[in-house]
Order: sequence, then C-alpha cells, then structure tokens
Amino acid sequence: MKSYQIAVVDDDAQIREIVEAYLQKEGYRTIPLSTAEEAWELWKSEPPDMWVLDIMLPGMNGFELCRSIRKEAEVPIVMISARDEDVDKILGLELGSDDYLTKPFSPRELVARVNRLFHRLGSIMQAQELAANVCAKPHIRIGELRLALEERRVFWREDEVEMTLKEYKLLQTLAEQPNRAFSRDELLTLVWGDDYFGSDRAIDDLVKRLRRKIRELPIETVWGHGYRFRMEGGGE
Repeated sequence: MKSYQIAVVDDDAQIREIVEAYLQKEGYRTIPLSTAEEAWELWKSEPPDMWVLDIMLPGMNGFELCRSIRKEAEVPIVMISARDEDVDKILGLELGSDDYLTKPFSPRELVARVNRLFHRLGSIMQAQELAANVCAKPHIRIGELRLALEERRVFWREDEVEMTLKEYKLLQTLAEQPNRAFSRDELLTLVWGDDYFGSDRAIDDLVKRLRRKIRELPIETVWGHGYRFRMEGGGE
C-alpha cells in the first residue's frame, strides 16, 4: 500500500507538530512548512500527494498558494483557518480546495477527512482505469441486460429502457464489476465526481428509480454498506 506524503503548511509550530503526529500515526509521511513561499518551492521540486494548508500565512497567504497549485494540478488540498466565516469557506472551495476546517479543530476529524479524500481519489483512479479497459468494448451484457457503451443506451430483454445520465452511470458502474459490493461513498464519487457534498442517500434514490424501470434488475442491497450487481452466470 502506498504511503502518501502530506505537506503541512502552518506558521504555528505547535499546530504543525500536532497535525503531523496524528497523520504519521495513521501511516502518512509529512513535510512541515511555515510559509507559502517554502511550500511553492516544494511544489516545484517534489510535490506532495496532499496539502494541509493554513490560510493566514506570512507573505503569500493560503488562498494565493491554493490558486497557484490548482492552476497546475488536481492534488487534494485541505484548508484550515482561524476565521469561521462562510465567505472564507466559499472562497476556499471556489479556488479549488477539497475541504475546509476552522480552528480549533479536532486532529482526529482532520485525519478522517484526509482518509476520505484519499479514498475518493483511489475510487476515481480506479474508475478511470476501468473506463480505459472497457472503452474498446461495444457493449456489456449480463443475463437479460445489455449496455451499448458508445451509444449510452440500455436494453432489457432487447427492449430499450430510457435512462437519465446519472441512472446510466450508476448502472454501468455496477455492471462493470458484477458481484463487487460498492459502498455508497464510492458510488457517489464514481457517479457524481469528487466535488459532491450532498447526502449519500442520493444513491438510494437512484437505485429505487432503476428498480422501478427494470423490476427484475439484480441489484442487491448490501446492508450497512451499499449495493452490488449480482451475476450468477457469465457476462461479456
């Protein structure tokens, strides 16, 4: 398993040390930095896998650094600030940060959010690999179900079933890996993308709509986890 490297940028040495201790305990490697200028030099020489970035820094502030990094890459960025103002949160997200915490914050909560971002990043990379693998296939066929991939059309017993874009993406995601149990969080990332901040119950609603359209569709609920597409025989 890859040991991710996280740059912790904060001019408060005590906060840096606490954040680093909790991240290292979780298995991450950390790089402590006190200014955005130091962080930018690191970005140009050895970019980390994630940034934990304070907004109020001497010299260049965290907003400016976030904007500069985001112009070049989609690396995950968690912004932290002593100012609990909605305008700061909105600006941080608009500039491209993936999450936002206000001081004082729980180091355990920060670690949980970091874990979640890396989990989503892994899901996106896996989805991209799957898309590359199936792009040459004209269709997916599992039992009575057929997905015409290039045309984005769905057939059940060769009768076409109208689908919205999100319904189609969810069905395709489940059908590409039959019998695999996907969590709701994974499905949210794969269907909506990494920028979705709503309830994971949106997946439940999509599944209900699919089941109404195809009553015999073999999508199973994995209680307390998510869903899977059951395949007993062979598929193609």
